[in-house]
Amino acid sequence: MWKSFGFVATLTAGIALASAASARDLNVVSWGGAYQEAQKKVYFEPFKKAAGLPMNDESWDGGIGVLRAKVQGGNVTWDVVQVESEELALGCEEGLFEQLQYAKIGGEQAYLPETVNPCGVGAIVYDFVLGYDKDKLKDAPKSWADFFDTKKYPGKRGLRQGPKTTLEIALMADGVAPKDVYKVLGTDQGVERAFKKLDTIKNDLVWWKAGAQPPQLLASGEVAMTSVYNGRIDAANKAEKKNFGMVWNGALYTIDSWVILKGSPNQEAAYKFLDFVGKAENQAKLPQHIAYGTSNKGAAAKVDKALLTDLPTAPQNLANAIEINTSFWLENIDRLTERFNKWAAK
Repeated sequence: MWKSFGFVATLTAGIALASAASARDLNVVSWGGAYQEAQKKVYFEPFKKAAGLPMNDESWDGGIGVLRAKVQGGNVTWDVVQVESEELALGCEEGLFEQLQYAKIGGEQAYLPETVNPCGVGAIVYDFVLGYDKDKLKDAPKSWADFFDTKKYPGKRGLRQGPKTTLEIALMADGVAPKDVYKVLGTDQGVERAFKKLDTIKNDLVWWKAGAQPPQLLASGEVAMTSVYNGRIDAANKAEKKNFGMVWNGALYTIDSWVILKGSPNQEAAYKFLDFVGKAENQAKLPQHIAYGTSNKGAAAKVDKALLTDLPTAPQNLANAIEINTSFWLENIDRLTERFNKWAAK
C-alpha cells in the first residue's frame, strides 16, 4: 500500500511540475539598453499592473538562428519577441511565428499599413544615423562622406558588425545617392565598390553588436563617430545629459515588429500584452523617453508636439533617408555575410 501511495505521490508531483512549467510567466524579449529601459517604464511595468499578470523581460542581439533553435528544438522559453524586418519575413515563411489574430489587438485598421504583417505587428520605426559627440567635434559632420574622412576628423569609427547597413553606408560615403544605393549594391561592381571604400578606414573601425554599445563608445572617446540607432542618442542626451549629435542625412530607416513564437504556452497573455503596447495612448508615451516612431495610427496625434521633430517619421528627417530593403537582404544576407566575414578577418 505504501509503495502504491508513494507512486501516486510521485506521479502527482510530476504532473504538478509539468503543469507549472507549462504555466510559466510571460517572457517578452527586446533589444536591451536605453530602449528596453524606456519600454519598462512605458509598457512592461504598466502592463503587469493593469493586467495583473506576471511577466519577465529579457534582451537579445538578433539573429534568425536563435529563434529557429528555440522553436525547432521544442524549447520555446520566449513568448513575445521584437524582431527586425528580415527576421520577421524569414520567420514567417519558415513557420516560426504564430499567425496574428488582429481582432485581439485592436484590428489591422488601428495600425499604419506598413506595420501590419500576418506574423507580426509594428513596434517602432527607427533609423541608423551618424552619431558624434558635440563636445569633442566642434565642426559637425554632415554626411557619411565625413564619416570616412579620417584626415579632417581623426579617430576611430564605429559600425554595426555585419554587411547590413555597413555596405549601404560605404556606398553613400562614396557618392552614391541614397535613392540609388540598392540599385548599385545589387551588382557585383557595387559590392566591390562598397568593400573598397571600407578598406580606406578598415584600420580605424570598431565593430558593435548591441544597440547600447555606440553611445558607450562615444562617451568613452573610443570612437569619434559611429553608426547608431537614433533613439539611443536621444536617450543618452535625455537620461545621461550627454551632448551627442546625429546626422539624419543618409539615415537608414526600418520597422521592428512584435511576434509570438510558435508553440508559446502563453498565447492568451501574449495577446493581452500586444493589445496593451499597441494602444495609441500607450505608444504616445514612448517618445518621451526615446525618440522612436510609433505604429498605431492615432499615436502621433497624442505625442507632445515638441518631440515630433526628433522622430524618424518627421518629414525633414525622412527627406534624404532610405528604407532598409528587406527583400534585398533576404536574398543576399548569407552571401554578403560570408563575404563580409572573410573581408573582416583579413
